[in-house]
Amino acid sequence: MALSLDDIALLFARHGHTQYTGEPVTQLEHALQSALLAEQEGAAPSLIVASLLHDLGHLLEDLGQTPTLAGIDDLHQYRILPFLRGVFSDAVLAPIALHVDAKRYLCATDADYFSTLSADSVRSLQLQGGVFDVEQAAAFIDRPHAVDAVRLRRWDDRAKTAGMATPDFAHFARYFDPCLVAPGAGRVIQAR
Repeated sequence: MALSLDDIALLFARHGHTQYTGEPVTQLEHALQSALLAEQEGAAPSLIVASLLHDLGHLLEDLGQTPTLAGIDDLHQYRILPFLRGVFSDAVLAPIALHVDAKRYLCATDADYFSTLSADSVRSLQLQGGVFDVEQAAAFIDRPHAVDAVRLRRWDDRAKTAGMATPDFAHFARYFDPCLVAPGAGRVIQAR
């Protein structure tokens, strides 16, 4: 069952205040910071929306304070897809689905990247399959939307700044309409 745009706003309104595991920001702050970084770099609307929604799967289930400490990979990048499919285009969905593998790719291809990861990101990396080998990295980057997923991953990693000023949810919700499977069917909404 697909989420409506109002349902998405409601998820953020109800659960966005929860702590982003192991980081000094909430789920909503992380989403807004990610979207802002995408916007500041002139990303396409679809990538701004993907940046806003990439961790929405974390809001679907309460797995406790730090699931990685319990050895749990919540598969958030896949858990949200059935709820967004039929609402948003593949240009939004694919970077969301691939943003975890983008971390595995960056660890394999950027010598400095691993050292920038937070403790929770290091733990989740192991639960998510670890660093790609050379063949896996090459296969990943050849996938459609993989380059966008790598861009999203870099914003995701930087979107953890306590107290950072960002526009509100409604500001980024204005990017929804051109990304909908049926453009023009959406409307600008606000998190309650």
